[in-house]
Amino acid sequence: MTVQTYPFAEERAFVAVLLSWFISQLIKVIRGFRHEQRFNFRWLFDTGGMPSSHSATVASLATVVGLYYGFNTLPFLIVLIFTLITMFDAAGVRRNVGRQARILNKMMSEFSEKGQVPEQRLKELLGHTPVEVFAGAFLGVAIAVLSCGF
Repeated sequence: MTVQTYPFAEERAFVAVLLSWFISQLIKVIRGFRHEQRFNFRWLFDTGGMPSSHSATVASLATVVGLYYGFNTLPFLIVLIFTLITMFDAAGVRRNVGRQARILNKMMSEFSEKGQVPEQRLKELLGHTPVEVFAGAFLGVAIAVLSCGF
């Protein structure tokens, strides 16, 4: 396997991946602030929302591995499979868990109103819509190419 050597390639790759996560989370904070007219520090680390930071991070990682090692190499294949599983999980499994939480919260509210149980809500926004996943992936690839476009 031939590794392309470019000045500061590893550092730029590392920065690209972290920057992809940070920018996607920052977009969520800005959107939340515009919507609610207040700042919530938790938005920096919350799951769900537009764009998917999971997708942005893994897509950026796959892109920098492809740029550094080549897109027809085993390291890229491994990261690509990891990326696809993560994106599928964000849009599929975690989204369905959020839907289930919404139903359970409704049931708990009904029980709580009757005085049968104390109300304790589950987090509902866990996953992403396919659009949020693709937007995150696009953001991650764009940041990786701009940061590491050798």
